[in-house]
Amino acid sequence: MEDTVNKRLLREAPGAEEVVDGEKPLKDRIWTESKKMWIVAGPAIFTRFSTLGVSIISQAFIGHVGSLELAAYALVSTVFLRFAIGILLGMASGLETLCGQSSGAKQYDMLGVYLQRSWLILFICSIVLSPIFILTTPILIALGQDEFIAEVAGTIALWLIPVIFSFIVSFSCQMFLQAQSKNLIIAYLAAFSLAIHVFLSWLLTVKYNFGLSGAMVSTILAYWIPNIGQLVYIFGGWCPESWKGFSMLAFKDLLPIAKLSLSSAVMICLELWYNTILVLLTGNLKNSEVAIDALSICLNINGWELMISVGFLAAASVRVSNELGRGSSRAAIFSIVQIVLTSLAIGFVLFIFFLFFRGQLAYIFTKSTEVAAAVADLSPLLAFSILLNSIQPVLSGVAVGAGWQSTVAYVNITCYYLIGIPIGIVLGYVLQFQVKGVWVGMLIGTLTQTIVLMIITYMTDWEKQVSLAKQRINKWSVESEDEQI
Repeated sequence: MEDTVNKRLLREAPGAEEVVDGEKPLKDRIWTESKKMWIVAGPAIFTRFSTLGVSIISQAFIGHVGSLELAAYALVSTVFLRFAIGILLGMASGLETLCGQSSGAKQYDMLGVYLQRSWLILFICSIVLSPIFILTTPILIALGQDEFIAEVAGTIALWLIPVIFSFIVSFSCQMFLQAQSKNLIIAYLAAFSLAIHVFLSWLLTVKYNFGLSGAMVSTILAYWIPNIGQLVYIFGGWCPESWKGFSMLAFKDLLPIAKLSLSSAVMICLELWYNTILVLLTGNLKNSEVAIDALSICLNINGWELMISVGFLAAASVRVSNELGRGSSRAAIFSIVQIVLTSLAIGFVLFIFFLFFRGQLAYIFTKSTEVAAAVADLSPLLAFSILLNSIQPVLSGVAVGAGWQSTVAYVNITCYYLIGIPIGIVLGYVLQFQVKGVWVGMLIGTLTQTIVLMIITYMTDWEKQVSLAKQRINKWSVESEDEQI
């Protein structure tokens, strides 16, 4: 009993830690925070690059099978798979808030319970999403797509159902380990899986000529191999404090967890679908083939750079949630400032780089001088997008760490869909600025969202956020102790 009381007193006494942090010289605080930040951001960036690489490798080998198969895969992965990833990744982000804050409060035993609750919620979501992949062919035909492409797309979609279920383990385990700064294992597994994927894709599609089936088998394995490794790591004793085995507590309080997860899903989906709408709007413009080719090159470059920003998003989420859980509002603010400045510095360097090289980068992707000229014309917009990407995802990470997902969802709806898209339509269609007008409108939406998030972050009472985090943590930890008694 005495030990329990002592533990609770330690949980509720953040002041001493803040004084110690405040007494350190600024350069020492910056160095300490940088190490904590890069422990999360470095592996997270590498993992995102590896995961994106799996999709690109699959697309490359399917392209060697046939142009019809390539078009079908591009259609399914761009529309259906991205839709599913947005929902499942968003639902898993609720776990990121809870695990991060509990880890900061040193209530490690609750992390395993949260992980199991997330598995249940994501499994239900995957079941609900499965009919979309089963009915892909009739859905695409109803949307006016070519019947031959729709038939092949339906076959590919069936192959992707195991991939959808792989995200249950992948997203949840990554956030569980990330909250404890144990995500180096995730990076190792991602690299191993990528290497295996390249070898198997070549073996099954090129050497043994299994065609589309061979490429899809390799894709499924590429997504599941890291999952098996992560589960072995968690169950095998490498997380002794946070994994205590399966518990019936996982079935309790699912509704509030589901609400937080749903808010996260809305927030993430609204951001992921924003760029998809940009492509769809461009498809209806004059000379749309050149416009879409140029835009796709720019978005491809932007997508690769965004993986860096997503790594900093993860770092912001973990550091903010850890410090709020620890009870240190000053440390949370210091983390936010340092991560934003670090990400902004990298973004500014890339901003200058893409302004300088402009259309020359297009020749990596195309031989067409017309497309290269269009890319050069769009490069300033690409550069500004990259600059905004260095700030906006970090602020979204802060929101996830603090548990503001529902607030950011409303901000996204307003800034993206009530401001950005309407302005883009007016500039692109009414004022005839074509693809540049559409993109400028979308950038205005992103800039507005970034400014709003900066204001929210600046105006936040972080002492109150510490109290809210403590309430959130203690609510379920007390119930956990009562259940065990």
